[in-house]
Amino acid sequence: MPRPILATVHPQALRHNLARLRACAPDARVWAVVKANAYGHGIERVFDALRGADGFALLDLDEAQRLRALDWRGPILLLEGVFEPRDLELCSRLRLWHTVHCTEQIDWLAAHKTQQPQRVFLKLNSGMNRLGFAPAAFRNAWARLNALPQVEEIALMTHFSDADGARGVAHQVAAFEAASAGLPGERSLCNSAAILRHAQLPLHGGDGPTTLAADWVRAGIALYGAAPDHPQHRATDWGLLPALSLASRLIGVQQLQPGETVGYGSTFCTSVPMRIGLVACGYADGYPRHAPTGTPVLVGGVRTRVLGRVSMDMLAVDLAPLDAAGLACGVGTEVLLWGRSPCGALLPVDEVAHAAGTIAYQLLCAIAPRVPFASC
Repeated sequence: MPRPILATVHPQALRHNLARLRACAPDARVWAVVKANAYGHGIERVFDALRGADGFALLDLDEAQRLRALDWRGPILLLEGVFEPRDLELCSRLRLWHTVHCTEQIDWLAAHKTQQPQRVFLKLNSGMNRLGFAPAAFRNAWARLNALPQVEEIALMTHFSDADGARGVAHQVAAFEAASAGLPGERSLCNSAAILRHAQLPLHGGDGPTTLAADWVRAGIALYGAAPDHPQHRATDWGLLPALSLASRLIGVQQLQPGETVGYGSTFCTSVPMRIGLVACGYADGYPRHAPTGTPVLVGGVRTRVLGRVSMDMLAVDLAPLDAAGLACGVGTEVLLWGRSPCGALLPVDEVAHAAGTIAYQLLCAIAPRVPFASC
């Protein structure tokens, strides 16, 4: 029998989440963001559920090739653009759209020999200060691209730093409006948080859509059922469903007396008699090693907590809530680390991540190759 840990992708949840995000921006087209191997879910595993999107956005040429191998013939956008001149050859062959965020990428395009002009997304650094042209350089970059025969069409984009927080997006919207005023081309501003929180705010300066939803929205973490602004909102507040469940089983039980400790470093010490369960899941499976005592977990559908330090291959859980309720549990009992259990009980990945001092993105992307996957 294989080790009992299993990650399960839920295609119907993906379809539901895509529809939910469309409803927030009904007049925009949707990029389904599948970077980082679809946020750890697997591009091939999510493709059928997300092929209702208008396009796929990602980072790596390898991931783009995998989508074309799945017979996706629609748009694919490279969110960071190309990394060296020869990448443009593959963009031509695979018909990829790509982001332009620096002068070097314009230089490479100018030297690229192609008979088929390419579509590009010109990126503005509106305040996040990662990739993109500064507002003062944006129009010159547009003019250079517009003069190139290698470029068919120029769309305009930016990325929000605080769409999930109190600062909001107004300062970046103002920068985008000023830099892009009067320029033709489709526009893309909204990530998951902005789709849910800000998509219907006004947008000025273009000749197309007049809300932040604009022409394209970029749906990322929300597609996979996590709240981009947790803990202010839970996924259920936004009507999102978990698209991946990580589950295992109890592989051992210990009866402890007061004063006994659990795990490496003896970081948890019992004060009363208690039973603990040992779960076939550890940091080598992608579960966060820094998850402290108290991190939520479901055993047999009952909410309880992690105890002590997470090991490479195991973690310990408190069985007291089940014993107090008179519920039988032992070796073989199902343990839900996050997601949805077969009985319908939910444990949002956001809650687990928050308890571990991180975010859902990291947990989903960190599931280790040794963990088997299924679809249900």
